Amino acid sequence: MPIGDLCQTQVATIDRVATVNAAARLMRERHVGDVVVCDRVDGRLVPVGILTDRDIVVGLIAMDISTENIRVEDVMTPTLVTVEGGKGVYETIQLMEKYGVRRLPVVDERGALLGIVSAVDLLELLSEEIASISRLSERQKVREREIRL
Repeated sequence: MPIGDLCQTQVATIDRVATVNAAARLMRERHVGDVVVCDRVDGRLVPVGILTDRDIVVGLIAMDISTENIRVEDVMTPTLVTVEGGKGVYETIQLMEKYGVRRLPVVDERGALLGIVSAVDLLELLSEEIASISRLSERQKVREREIRL
């Protein structure tokens, strides 16, 4: 399954020059733990970083730094790892593992934002697949009974 078919397409995005307070309010309004920081290039949103609730808490609040005048670009993770929408689930998991991230923006072949996928999204998909596999044995027994009667 292409990851572009699985990703969440309603992504909270923010401009790099927005304040951290604005980003935190957006996270609260959208009930998410991150915002994808984007630049607008030729009318497309292109991800350039990600800011998580953890970045705010560990990077600012725990250090007693006021968030009022801090810009998103000053705190965001700028070395953004993305995955192309045509890549598979396994490749996406490998990227997450390699870079130690739980969320990946999903982009098209030109780098424009398509959505975001999280480790939780992948766990839900895989748990459903494992449940389907676990039911195979019982289905096989039923099928054999139908054939043999």
